[in-house]
Amino acid sequence: MMAGGMTAQEILRDFPYLEPDDISACLIYAARRVSHPEVAA
Repeated sequence: MMAGGMTAQEILRDFPYLEPDDISACLIYAARRVSHPEVAA
Protein backbone atom coordinates (compact mmCIF):
# COMPACT_ATOMS: atom_id res chain seq x y z
CA MET A 1 0.00 0.00 0.00
CA MET A 2 2.82 2.37 0.81
CA ALA A 3 4.40 1.57 -2.56
CA GLY A 4 1.10 2.66 -4.06
CA GLY A 5 1.30 6.03 -2.35
CA MET A 6 -0.55 5.54 0.93
CA THR A 7 0.96 6.96 4.09
CA ALA A 8 1.31 4.96 7.29
CA GLN A 9 -1.37 7.17 8.85
CA GLU A 10 -3.81 6.37 6.04
CA ILE A 11 -3.18 2.65 6.43
CA LEU A 12 -3.70 2.84 10.19
CA ARG A 13 -6.93 4.76 9.66
CA ASP A 14 -8.24 2.22 7.14
CA PHE A 15 -7.15 -0.80 9.19
CA PRO A 16 -7.71 0.14 12.86
CA TYR A 17 -6.57 -3.29 14.10
CA LEU A 18 -3.02 -2.52 12.92
CA GLU A 19 -0.46 -0.70 15.03
CA PRO A 20 2.49 1.43 13.93
CA ASP A 21 4.86 -1.41 14.85
CA ASP A 22 3.04 -3.66 12.37
CA ILE A 23 3.92 -1.29 9.55
CA SER A 24 7.52 -1.03 10.72
CA ALA A 25 7.81 -4.81 10.83
CA CYS A 26 6.48 -5.10 7.28
CA LEU A 27 8.94 -2.52 6.00
CA ILE A 28 11.85 -4.29 7.69
CA TYR A 29 10.74 -7.63 6.23
CA ALA A 30 10.42 -6.15 2.73
CA ALA A 31 13.83 -4.49 2.93
CA ARG A 32 15.45 -7.76 3.97
CA ARG A 33 13.70 -9.71 1.20
CA VAL A 34 14.89 -7.40 -1.57
CA SER A 35 18.44 -7.19 -0.23
CA HIS A 36 18.90 -10.99 -0.47
CA PRO A 37 18.20 -12.17 -4.00
CA GLU A 38 17.34 -15.83 -4.33
CA VAL A 39 19.25 -18.03 -6.75
CA ALA A 40 17.19 -20.71 -8.50
CA ALA A 41 18.81 -24.11 -8.33
